[in-house]
Amino acid sequence: MGRCRRCEYFFHLKHGKKMADQNKRYSTLKVGAQANPHHRMEFPDGAWVKCKACGRTLYKDQLAENLYVCTYCSCHLAMSVSGRIRLLTDAGSFQEIDQELVSVDTLNFTDSKSYTTRIAENRAKTGANDAVTCGSATLEGRKYMLGVMDFRYMGASMGSVVGEKITRLVEKATAEKCPVVLVTASGGARMQEGILSLMQMAKTSGALERHAAAGLGYIVLMTNPTYGGVTASFATLGDVILAEPGAMIGFAGPRVIQETTNSKLPENFQTAEFLLEKGLIDRVVDRKAQRKELALLLEAFGAPEA
Repeated sequence: MGRCRRCEYFFHLKHGKKMADQNKRYSTLKVGAQANPHHRMEFPDGAWVKCKACGRTLYKDQLAENLYVCTYCSCHLAMSVSGRIRLLTDAGSFQEIDQELVSVDTLNFTDSKSYTTRIAENRAKTGANDAVTCGSATLEGRKYMLGVMDFRYMGASMGSVVGEKITRLVEKATAEKCPVVLVTASGGARMQEGILSLMQMAKTSGALERHAAAGLGYIVLMTNPTYGGVTASFATLGDVILAEPGAMIGFAGPRVIQETTNSKLPENFQTAEFLLEKGLIDRVVDRKAQRKELALLLEAFGAPEA
C-alpha cells in the first residue's frame, strides 16, 4: 500500500536530512582520500601482538588484561616475570633475594661474541642480572618462597647464578619451614659455562632432597618451553608438577631425539597434555586458574601464615 502525500512529506522530512548528512560525510571522506591517497591510520609501535598459534592480531593492552592468553584460541603466550609475580602473590608481598649475584666468564668463552658481551646485552635487555628472580612472598596470607625463570635472558639457560639462586631459595625455605614454588622456562644448560653449568643440576637437586627430608612441600609450574638440564633436574622433582596448556616440555628437541633413536615419534609427544596423559605432569592448569590452584596447594602443604 502506497503512502499518502502527507506521509511522504513527513517521511522525507524525518529521514532525508539524515541521509543527506551521511552522504555529505561520505563525500568529505572520499574527497579527503582522493586528495591524500597515501593517508592511513597509524598505531603506536608495540600496540599489537600476533598470536603464535592462530595468527590473529591482538591489542596488547587487552591481551595483558587477559593474562596474555589469546582471546581467540586460548594460546598461552609468554608472560613477564613481574606479571607472574603479580599473578601468584599477594599485592606488595614479594621480597626479592640475591638480586646482586652476577655471572662470571670463568672459561673466557667466545662463540660469535664473548660471553661477557652476551651477559651485558641480556642485562640491558631484561633489566635483570640473570635468568631467574627469587624471593619470599605470600598468597592468601600464607608464606612461601618463589622463583620465576625469565626466558628472555639467554633462553633462561641454567648457569652458575641460576643454580646458586635456586639452591639458596630452597635452603631459605627449608630454614624457614615453608614450601617452595618454581615457575620454569628454559632452553637447558648454559653452554658458555661448560661443566660449571652441568654441576647446577646436582646442586639444586641436593638442596631439594634436604627440603623434602624436612617434610616440606615443593611445587613446580612448567611454562613454555621447559627443556634440557632444567627438565632433567629441579623441574621434574616437584611433589606436585603443574603445567600451562600447550607448554613444550622435554630434555632434547624432537629432531635430536628422532635422529638419535631412529624411530617415529608420537604426534605432540612433548606437550603438557601428552605428558599429563603419561603421568609426568599432575595437572594442566589454565593461567586464569593458577592463583586459586596454588593457594589450595599451599594450604594443603601447610604453608605458615605470615
